[in-house]
Amino acid sequence: MEKSKQVKQDTKKAAKPNVSSPIKSNVSNPIADNGIVARLNNFNAQKTNNKLYSGYLSNPVSKKSVDFADFVTDLAASLKGKNSSSDLFTSIHDVFSEKFNCLYTAFGLFHEKSNCINLKLQNKLGSTYSSKIFMSDEFNPVVESFRTSSVISRDDNKFLNIPYLQNSSSFILPLISVNHCIGVMVIGVEENDLDTGLLSFVANYAAMFIHNLDLLEKANKLDNTDTLTSLYNHRGFQEVLSKELQRAKDNKTHLSIIMMDVNNISKINRELGHAKGDEVIRLLADKIKQNIRNNDKAGRYGGDEIAIILPNTNTADAKYLAEYITYTLSCCFVDDVGPVKVSVGISTYPDCTENQEKLLVLAEQAMYISQAKGYKEGMSAIISSSDYNFWSDDSLNSFAEVLAKRHSQMGINFEEELVHKFNNEQISSQNHLMEMATSLAGAIDAKDPYTKDHSTSVSRYSEALARAINLPEDEVQRIKLGALLHDVGKIGIPENVLKKPSHLSDDEWEIMKQHPVIGAEKVLAPNEALRDLIPMVKYHHEHYDGTGYPEKLKGEEIPLSARIVSVADAYHALISDRPYRKGLGVEKACEILKMGAGSQWDSDLVRQFITIAPSLSTSI
Repeated sequence: MEKSKQVKQDTKKAAKPNVSSPIKSNVSNPIADNGIVARLNNFNAQKTNNKLYSGYLSNPVSKKSVDFADFVTDLAASLKGKNSSSDLFTSIHDVFSEKFNCLYTAFGLFHEKSNCINLKLQNKLGSTYSSKIFMSDEFNPVVESFRTSSVISRDDNKFLNIPYLQNSSSFILPLISVNHCIGVMVIGVEENDLDTGLLSFVANYAAMFIHNLDLLEKANKLDNTDTLTSLYNHRGFQEVLSKELQRAKDNKTHLSIIMMDVNNISKINRELGHAKGDEVIRLLADKIKQNIRNNDKAGRYGGDEIAIILPNTNTADAKYLAEYITYTLSCCFVDDVGPVKVSVGISTYPDCTENQEKLLVLAEQAMYISQAKGYKEGMSAIISSSDYNFWSDDSLNSFAEVLAKRHSQMGINFEEELVHKFNNEQISSQNHLMEMATSLAGAIDAKDPYTKDHSTSVSRYSEALARAINLPEDEVQRIKLGALLHDVGKIGIPENVLKKPSHLSDDEWEIMKQHPVIGAEKVLAPNEALRDLIPMVKYHHEHYDGTGYPEKLKGEEIPLSARIVSVADAYHALISDRPYRKGLGVEKACEILKMGAGSQWDSDLVRQFITIAPSLSTSI
């Protein structure tokens, strides 16, 4: 009697809303909406004709006593924040196992190409099983439920074709979203005493969730896909690269970038039309897609540039792939174009850099160097950023071109990158050091169109003066190098000041006067091998009478090397063209040096320099 009484009370609970268990206000999931709960609680009383539930309740089985509001609240809380179908399935399984003591739950989505439903089943112990139900098996209740969009109950589960699964009763429910069945949900129970209306509601909620995920994935894919090549577009490529670099960092593995650029694409577009150019780019994209691994990714990085992300790949392996792709391209002939030729650059994480943008800059720089080298024996020149001499003219020009073309928004400053590279270079010899210093000085001089070759000229004049006063050879070489870098501090001077075509204002002149200190402290001080050059760079603008800068040293307080550079620097400035005057002749320049001897420059050094000046080349 007590048991019968309890069942009646439970049935009453199921028939009307349970106000003692209100829906928590912080649950935002639509399944927990109060109106839905009210409808769920009246499933027994109402036989809706809504097409979504059509046929579900025509033959209702006996209902298990359940607090619907409590069930929906728990399910909503479990589903909150889930953003994948696997998370959804696991949450539903957990709630069904706890609330209804279900033996297992299984979800299967229809796979159109295979014409089957791929089921994944999870039992109460957490074990998972997989099963494939082919649509050709017309008598399988899973196929029947999918095709007819109807709920089917069975006293067994042998139709799942899963060995060792405990036999039990089962419900097969279609997953319906927007009147379209996308798969099935299977529930295993000891007895057929669950409310099919409630099960259908959950199944269709799951279907809408999966449908929305699919739409979101397609939208994201469309948003990140290049329409011409079907590869990632620039934004999608950057997002994928960011994730792969993080994975490489976490796993301590290599990652390589291959960047390819179609040669003469502008000429092809101009002479043969953009349709022909697009054909060439599509061919390159197709060959890349055919030859990369499943976990490699490719994207259209620029108009005619395609980049490939190669996880867990070092430089040597990346070169091998690049060589194979260029070989396959050389075998393809495009009408009116011939074989497709590409320039190829490679950079590798973490060997080259650990910074994403710099990794791309280096790959692109290598690609431009490949462009400059052209073809060797009919094949592309494949260049890695670890192969080339950074200080060669080709390398510096390509580096500046990349930064100017693509990366002004990155905050990567060309001159600052040169200094960083300069101070981190492994010096192998004095000649190596001179080569780098010459390239760095040339890049700094290039900022000012009126001081072309200024640093190399001052270095040559300083070396000549040092020899004229019979300094030891090692000191001559030190002065030669210091003079080469005497203006390196101009790296920190704004270009609007440095390139001003007229006389500087007082404020601008104060800015310009900072360059000796910038050169000494920012460029030379961090490099132990160059610290003995600091006096030359810092004090070459001091005057013999103490009126110079930055510290107003006078007389022999100014290091001899700095006094030598000061004379050579002034002489080259006098004979060079300026925006406001033409360069002076040798005699006139020597007269001005004589006038400043003893006040601005060391008199003895001026006298010595004047004697050798006519023998020095005055070409600028």
